[in-house]
Amino acid sequence: MHAHRIGFHLLVLFFATTCEMSFAQDRLRGQLFDETDRVMAQAREKKADLYSPTNFGKALEFYKDAEDDFKRGRNLDDIRGKLKGANSYFAKAIDACKVAEVTFSSTMAARTDALSADAPKFSVEIWKKGEEQFKSAAQELEGGDINDARKEAGGAETFYRTAELEAIKANYLSPARQLLRRADDMDVKDNAPRTLDKAKKLSTQVETLLKQNRYDTDEARQLAQEAKYEASHAIYLHQAIAKLKKDDKDFEEVMLMAEEPVKRIAASVDAPVEFDAGFEGPSKEVINAINQLKNKAGQDGQTIKSQESEIANLRQQVASMEGRLGSLSETEKDLQRKLGRQKEQEESIAQVNRLFSAGEGNVVRDGNNIVIRLWGLTFPVGRNTIEPQYFPLLTKVQDAIRKFPGCQVAIEGHTDSQGSDETNQRLSEARAEAVSEYLKANMVAGFPITWAGYGESRPVASNDTFAGRAKNRRIDVVIVPEWVIVGK
Repeated sequence: MHAHRIGFHLLVLFFATTCEMSFAQDRLRGQLFDETDRVMAQAREKKADLYSPTNFGKALEFYKDAEDDFKRGRNLDDIRGKLKGANSYFAKAIDACKVAEVTFSSTMAARTDALSADAPKFSVEIWKKGEEQFKSAAQELEGGDINDARKEAGGAETFYRTAELEAIKANYLSPARQLLRRADDMDVKDNAPRTLDKAKKLSTQVETLLKQNRYDTDEARQLAQEAKYEASHAIYLHQAIAKLKKDDKDFEEVMLMAEEPVKRIAASVDAPVEFDAGFEGPSKEVINAINQLKNKAGQDGQTIKSQESEIANLRQQVASMEGRLGSLSETEKDLQRKLGRQKEQEESIAQVNRLFSAGEGNVVRDGNNIVIRLWGLTFPVGRNTIEPQYFPLLTKVQDAIRKFPGCQVAIEGHTDSQGSDETNQRLSEARAEAVSEYLKANMVAGFPITWAGYGESRPVASNDTFAGRAKNRRIDVVIVPEWVIVGK
């Protein structure tokens, strides 16, 4: 028993010593690596791995060597020396980003668009070629040859745009293409050639539309769905016709079989049908019966609405009479309080409206809420970066919010209709979050701020014009006054 106790105490001592050594090791690593970790994070944020791959790569080599030496417990001065080398190359990479961001701006925009379309997944080879050529362009720029860098970047941009288009096509046409390949394997053309040809023509039409304007995808999306349907329809027809042939059905049997579903539909709506003159008569009878049912349902609904409206009016009259029985002085005080609050609110809204020029945005009322529409706050294509030129505009937003003490704020992101629904939703959320985080970082405490993205679902202008789309690409700052929150 005594030996067991000694063993247990030794185990506890060993565990405590190990933990203490581990904590000491973590503290030492923090002292050595913290500065380099910070500079490396800054370099990654600047996309130095893309803009300055040589300098960034050398920095990583020094960093990994330092990490390996630390794990092996080697000389601390050697580790510090390697970290110093890493810091130097990370700094060079960050400096190189300043020139690269300007030189490669259009190429980077193309790369961002390709990423948004999932090009690395749907256009693997072309995406890889773009990445390789972009790296070559960045290396030329690091070497000081700006002309060759621009030439290489132009080639990379072409690859990125091609990969983006291929990815968009794949996103829209992949289901239809799979069905068309299956149809060809099944020799669907033998039994359903017209329907199959229609599916193929629709698919080709989608490709043509996307080549003409890859960002206006509403019509292409609808045609792609039709192509998928017709391809599936052709496969069904082929299988059904093949079965009829196999079962050796004659034309009379086929016609009688076709009548059965129409008979069942007619019976469900009490429509008398006869097929002695074909399907046109039964079709009209069924349609007439359905329209009569719709009209009856509409009339019943109107009767119910009328009754509900009458009940609501009676309740309102009762409430009005009950109110008159109350204290008139209290009613007057409440009315005066509301009028005073309304006047104060209107003055604040007028002051806020004067803060923004016509190009920056405007202020509107949404019920009791105040909405600042910032169509003047724009972002780089496909990104959520707030550029420094818009900091003064966001300062005006902060001044506007401060005019409503105790309020709550919601940041809403919106896009135009160009691009896919999924991409627009994701982008609107990212931009709303970016504005929310900026305001939180620069506002005094006491203003709760939330954010949400609505993609293209809430336009305020037509998406058919350039000016309309510009207004739909906006950030809405929704201010909920304190009196609305507390319900007074």
